[in-house]
Amino acid sequence: MRLGIFAKTFAGSHPATVLAEVRAAGYHAAQYNMACSGIGSLPTAITENTAAAVRAAAETNHVEIAAASATYNMIHPDPEKRAAGRRAFEAISAAAPAMGTTLLTVCTGSRDPEDQWRAHPDNHGPAAWQALLDEFALILPVAARHGITIGVEPEHGNVVNSAAAARRLLETLQSDCVKIVLDVANLVDGAPQREWQALIEAAADELHGQIAMAHAKDCTLDGKVVAAGLGAVDFGHFVRVLHAIGFDGPLVTHGLAAQEAASVAQFLRAVLAREGIA
Repeated sequence: MRLGIFAKTFAGSHPATVLAEVRAAGYHAAQYNMACSGIGSLPTAITENTAAAVRAAAETNHVEIAAASATYNMIHPDPEKRAAGRRAFEAISAAAPAMGTTLLTVCTGSRDPEDQWRAHPDNHGPAAWQALLDEFALILPVAARHGITIGVEPEHGNVVNSAAAARRLLETLQSDCVKIVLDVANLVDGAPQREWQALIEAAADELHGQIAMAHAKDCTLDGKVVAAGLGAVDFGHFVRVLHAIGFDGPLVTHGLAAQEAASVAQFLRAVLAREGIA
């Protein structure tokens, strides 16, 4: 497994600056955000020079661009908001291969008009599910045209809010362009700690062979997000379970401050070493 970090953890609006920080903190991969190129997280146009600068910075710093963020609210109640996010998805899809990645992360969204991560009672009805399928029908041809894999992360506040919902989406779409981003803290948040190991193992079994990237985010027993190693997640168990199902992709941390990045890299590297995982 290759250790990575959200590039946006570090301040800066040029990839050379940001990816140098990624490497200096001890990471070999990054989940990139176009804000790190100074054009906002969801630009609707990306020049060839901008994309080339990301690749050049990645190569100079020996950092893999494991994925790029294209996260917009896929079921926003305002169709104009969805259309704007879709235009950004298309721009990032077109530029991603030149930047060095073919994995784009998305947000399956919430009916909350202000916060795409916040739960809403309408998220769990048939209309929201159909809205998500309708949105995928529009972006899947874009992904296929550019050779992109769409990474869906189950989030408690979103339509796809569990491993079971992620499996349902995969089975419904039947597309090789869609894979899963598995965040350990999202899996266990809100459940009694005695159930955490079983939840992780069940998710790995449910999504076996469909996980494109794993997220190493930590949380406390009361649900507060903290840097990996400072919460209650047993990362040894998490990586052991992933390894057992054959996952060898990027393990990307987030939910931490820039000044915590180096110590988190050391912590995660030690976890992998203890588990005998290269």
